[in-house]
Amino acid sequence: MNQEYKHYQWFFNKEVSGSVLLLLAAVSAAFLHNSPLHEMKEHLLHLNISLAFGTYAYNRTLQHFINDGLMALFFFTVGLEIKREIMVGELATPKMALLPLFAAAGGMIVPGLIYVAFNFGKPGIVGWGIPVATDIAFSLGVIAILGRQLPIGLRIFLSTFAIADDLGAVVVIALFYTKSIAMNFLAASIVCALILFIANLLYVRLIAFYVVMGIITWFCVLGSGVHATIAGVVVAMLVPARGKYDMVRFIGVVKHIIDKMHTNREVDGHWFSIFIKPEHLNNVQELETACHDVATPLQRMEHALLPSVIFGILPLFAFFNAGLSFQNMSVGAAVFNPVTLGCFIGLLIGKPIGISLASYVAVRLGVATLPINVKWDHIIGAGMLGGIGFTMSLFISGLSFTDPYLLNCSKLGVFSGSILAALAGLAFLGFFIYRGQRAY
Repeated sequence: MNQEYKHYQWFFNKEVSGSVLLLLAAVSAAFLHNSPLHEMKEHLLHLNISLAFGTYAYNRTLQHFINDGLMALFFFTVGLEIKREIMVGELATPKMALLPLFAAAGGMIVPGLIYVAFNFGKPGIVGWGIPVATDIAFSLGVIAILGRQLPIGLRIFLSTFAIADDLGAVVVIALFYTKSIAMNFLAASIVCALILFIANLLYVRLIAFYVVMGIITWFCVLGSGVHATIAGVVVAMLVPARGKYDMVRFIGVVKHIIDKMHTNREVDGHWFSIFIKPEHLNNVQELETACHDVATPLQRMEHALLPSVIFGILPLFAFFNAGLSFQNMSVGAAVFNPVTLGCFIGLLIGKPIGISLASYVAVRLGVATLPINVKWDHIIGAGMLGGIGFTMSLFISGLSFTDPYLLNCSKLGVFSGSILAALAGLAFLGFFIYRGQRAY
C-alpha cells in the first residue's frame, strides 16, 4: 500500500504540474484565435503531413495528426493507468472499485441526459457525449490548491473516478462516434491485438516489440474508420503487467549481489572507487539489471511516457483545439444556444448531482464504503470538480461537430462550465475546511 501511495504521489505531482501548462496553452489559443495572428494559427492547423505504411498513406493536416496520432499516446497512458488501477490500485477488488465506478457512471449518465433534454430533436443532439468526461489534470490541479488539508483518500477517489470516467468516454467514442467501418482494416486490427495477447501469455517482455506492434495496430485502427485513439487503449491493456521475475526472486538476487559486494570490500579495501576493480562495476551492473527485470513493462512505459504526454502532447492538443472564436458570432445567441446550455449545465450541475447521488446509492446499498476520513461534503466537492471537462470534452466536441458555429458553442459551454465547476468546487471544499477548523 505504501508503494502504491508513492506511485500515486508521483502521478499526482505530474498531473498537477501539467495542469498549469495546459491552462497556459488554452489561454494562448483563445488569445490567438481572436487576434490578428489567427491566420497564422489557421495556417499551422492546416499544414499537411504525410505518412506511408505499405500501400496505405496517411495524409492529414497537423491538427488531425495531433488529434488522431499524438492523442493516441494520451489514450495509451490512460489505458496503462486503468490497467494499473485494475491490477493493484483502487479498482483491484469489487469493494474498492464500486464507489468510483458508481460515481463515474452517475457522472456520465446525468450530464448526458441533461444535454439530451436541451438538444432533443435538434442538430446539436450528436454532441451528447461532450459533458460526460472529467479532466484529470485540471481537477487534480484545483484540489492541489487546498494542499494537505484534504484527506488523501479524497484525492485518490477523485483521480480514480476520473480514470473510470475516461474509460467510459473511450467506450462512448468507440461505439457512437465511429462513422463507417472498413472491415479489412478492422480484421487486421483484431489480428494485431491477438498477436499482442499471445505475446503477453508467452511472457514476451521486450518493450520494442510492443512499440512496433502498437504503431502497426494504430495504422490498422486508423484505416478501419474507428477513431485511432482507441488503438492506444487496446494496446495498453495488452502490455504486460508482470516483470521477468517476482519480488521474492528479486530480493534473493539482490541479497546475493550485496553479499558479493561486501566480500569484495573486505578483500581489496578499495571500496571508494568503482574504477579500481572490474568486479565492483560488474556487481553494480548486475544490480541494475535485477532492478530492470523486476519492473514491469507497464510501469516502465507509464513512467517514460507520462511526462511527455502531460507536458507535451496535452498542451499541444489544447493549443490547437481550444481556440474559441468570437468573430462573426453573436455572443448572446451563442450563450443561449442549446448546445452551449447542454454542455454548461451538464458539467456544472449534472456532474456533481450524478457523482454524489450515485456514490450515495452505492454506500446505502452496502456495496461500497467511503474512503478513510472522507465525508459526504468531500464527495459533493469532488463531484463539483468532476465538472471540469476540458481535454476529453474538447476532444469529443471535435468528433461531434463539423459546423464551426456549433463547435464554438460547445467550446463556450465546456469552458464556462469547467471554469465555474472549478471555482464552485474550490469554494465548497474551502468552506468545508474552514468550518472544520472553526469547530476544532
